[in-house]
Amino acid sequence: MKLDRLLAITMLLLGRRRVSAKELSDRFEVSLRTVYRDLETINQSGIPIVSYTGVTGGYEIMDQYRLDRQFLSLEELQSIIIALRGIRFSMEEKEIGGLLDKVGALVAKSEQGAAASMSQQLLIDINPWHNGEADKEKLSVLKTAIRSTRLLRFEYTSGHGEDSERVCEPMSVVLKGYVWYLYGYCRLRQDFRIFRLSRIGRLAELPETFERREETLEQLSYPSVRPQDAPMLRLVLRFQPHLKARILDYYRGSEIEVEPEGTLLVTVVQPDEPWVRSMLLGYGTDVTVLEPASLAQELVREARKIIRKYESILT
Repeated sequence: MKLDRLLAITMLLLGRRRVSAKELSDRFEVSLRTVYRDLETINQSGIPIVSYTGVTGGYEIMDQYRLDRQFLSLEELQSIIIALRGIRFSMEEKEIGGLLDKVGALVAKSEQGAAASMSQQLLIDINPWHNGEADKEKLSVLKTAIRSTRLLRFEYTSGHGEDSERVCEPMSVVLKGYVWYLYGYCRLRQDFRIFRLSRIGRLAELPETFERREETLEQLSYPSVRPQDAPMLRLVLRFQPHLKARILDYYRGSEIEVEPEGTLLVTVVQPDEPWVRSMLLGYGTDVTVLEPASLAQELVREARKIIRKYESILT
């Protein structure tokens, strides 16, 4: 533990201009006396630490000293830092903070001003608009269970709204399209499954361990997140001009054609699943389904059901 702390303090000092003993004490949860002993040990090992007194005082490593950064350029190091900051919300603060310290220590102090400027040029934020804290708690449980190969029990709601209790051998956690998924072996289904984190409830780590299976998680593509046997639909949709911003957000440029009158013609292949109908109904009269005709007929039937429902409520 002491060796780990000494390394962490060294990395922190290499990446920072000046750090007070109080900050070190709070960060590593040790007494000031222990901090002073650690700093002296680091100094005796050949890493030159200089102390400053006063209000802005503290400890720092001499400007001329830094670790060899193994031929990584400043731009490459900054890319690593930006990526780490982007996933910071999903990991424990101490874990990601220590890693950032180690990477930051590879940046020479003479370059830290340029690095700070570069960090303002690009920001990656994968924190969702909602459920951020709830997802963070679940991710913490998942990571612990994966590392210790312990079973997980949770309630899960399928895409069709069906609830079930699952016992799972967790294999990996996947982030795809701003959505977190758990990949593991489901003992209820006796097969590998992908579970969307937002649909997992009452998550608990069990004391029972399991032997990790030989199968590995291949690179996830969109088809592997949806059911493998789900048929696909070729859609031709016409959207009203005022929806252009939303259409550009959702569809690829190659799928969109702007017509002379300003309407947008979208040709896309999507899963033949209920959420596609719900999405199209949500656009109301601002979308026209040109193909397939069978889907247009389904939307007519659904719209009539909605009309009948509200007529019965209002009469």
